[in-house]
Amino acid sequence: MSEREIMEYDVVTVGAGPAGLAFAIRLKQLKPDLRVCVIEKASTIGAQVLSGAVIEPGPLNELLPEWGANPPSPCVAATHDEFWWLRDATRATKSPLVPPQMHNHGNFIVSLGALCAWLAPQAEALGVDVFPGFAAAGAVFDEAGAVRGVRIGDMGIARDGSHKHSYTQGIDIVAPVTVLAEGCRGSISKQLIRKFRLDANSDPQTYGIGLKELWQVPAGRVEPGKIMHTLGWPLDPATYGGSFLYHLDQDRIAIGFVAGLDYPDPKFAPFEAFQQLKNHALIKPLLEGGQILSAGARALVEGGLQSLPKVEMPGALLIGDSAGLVNVPKIKGTHQALRSGMLAAEHVAAHGSSTGWDETLRDSVVAKELRKVRNIRPGFARGLWFGLANAAWETATAGRSPWTLKNHADHSALKRVDEYESPDRHWTERTLAPRDRLASVYFAATEHDEDQPIHLHVADPNLCVTRCAEEYANPCTRFCPAAVYEIVADDAGKRLQINAANCVHCKTCDIKDPYQIINWVTPEGGSGPNYQGL
Repeated sequence: MSEREIMEYDVVTVGAGPAGLAFAIRLKQLKPDLRVCVIEKASTIGAQVLSGAVIEPGPLNELLPEWGANPPSPCVAATHDEFWWLRDATRATKSPLVPPQMHNHGNFIVSLGALCAWLAPQAEALGVDVFPGFAAAGAVFDEAGAVRGVRIGDMGIARDGSHKHSYTQGIDIVAPVTVLAEGCRGSISKQLIRKFRLDANSDPQTYGIGLKELWQVPAGRVEPGKIMHTLGWPLDPATYGGSFLYHLDQDRIAIGFVAGLDYPDPKFAPFEAFQQLKNHALIKPLLEGGQILSAGARALVEGGLQSLPKVEMPGALLIGDSAGLVNVPKIKGTHQALRSGMLAAEHVAAHGSSTGWDETLRDSVVAKELRKVRNIRPGFARGLWFGLANAAWETATAGRSPWTLKNHADHSALKRVDEYESPDRHWTERTLAPRDRLASVYFAATEHDEDQPIHLHVADPNLCVTRCAEEYANPCTRFCPAAVYEIVADDAGKRLQINAANCVHCKTCDIKDPYQIINWVTPEGGSGPNYQGL
């Protein structure tokens, strides 16, 4: 084996989402002579970024004051908000009041992927090296055990581990400071949080699964800037979540659905619930006769302040959703990601290291925003009605309650099939595309070389067809939105089949598996979904 090539920088940033790009831009604004790079596993910048997304423009105004003169497309000013309670498959009640956190006056509806694709050239114009298609497979360390950078995964390895003739050894990209901006459940972030015990003094992180589609609909149905949120059907009161519909320009609508991954029902299927939602009597008339353009899924961070790990370690720091900074009641994280990236850049520019970053973040407006809403999301673990009453209290008191509710690991909430009676959700006939998960994978434009090692590592596949089948009826076949996990029967009996080429990199399996035996690792750089307009 040849000696691994090394590239040296002053700072290496992992992830070209809003946090990573804001960090790189701000650092070069402050220290133009620093050598800064951003590496991204997707084939192009923004191709694997998925969010609502309605953004608060404050941090972006500070970072790039002239951004509004030439904004990314789409960028639609929010006009008015609506909040609906879906009582069943046909009935809906419009709330006379919109929760204060969901007021969007002054905000903008965007495609976060398009925003990141727009930010990358701004970074490059300042001298940042931006490398898409480079998947960081792990951290590298110096002799003292501090993070020294990251190792790019080897390319051209066959499924059996042999080297194809396209084999290329990955390089090490090293720097005195490594910035982890991988987003929710980042693979290196997860490794380093465990290695340095960064979560020793915080609650377990909690998550949701978000599914989103972009639709082209017949003319006359779209009210650009209109924002709709819903609670209720097809979710039962024990399952946290809801939906959004964002009216864009050019007769397009973005529709999304979020379900908290602390749901107890082992037979719940988020993808099917989303498809049910689209067939609700309130929503179907908006989409019927239209055409789906793009689809995707992604886990999102919901733990808030009490699940915030320590965000610094020797040689590295966490920003954005690698740290877990989403304001769940607002249903927004982009402004937090941008702000944390900018603050981290100012910290590194002033101190030259990660030391002290944890204190800086916790004393910042980013953490203060999380503190005010810290009790709202965990309140829903006790059911919808308690959650709504608690949310009203926490909003009225601006989060000044003398207590902090605890978070618990999502996988621990799943009940066994013999101890939970799945509710009748009164699901209705589905007529809108896509009707199954494989069709949805097509609209995610997912691409993987099938002759590469499976990037979904199951520690004990035999457990899947024995204990898990009996206790939980194989929930991986339901919580995965891309039909990656399949129980098949052959002459030897039942076995787990992993259709890794379908994977949309949502990380849900890594989070919700009740035995915690699934480990999501990075496939070859450039593999995965290629979202358009999400």
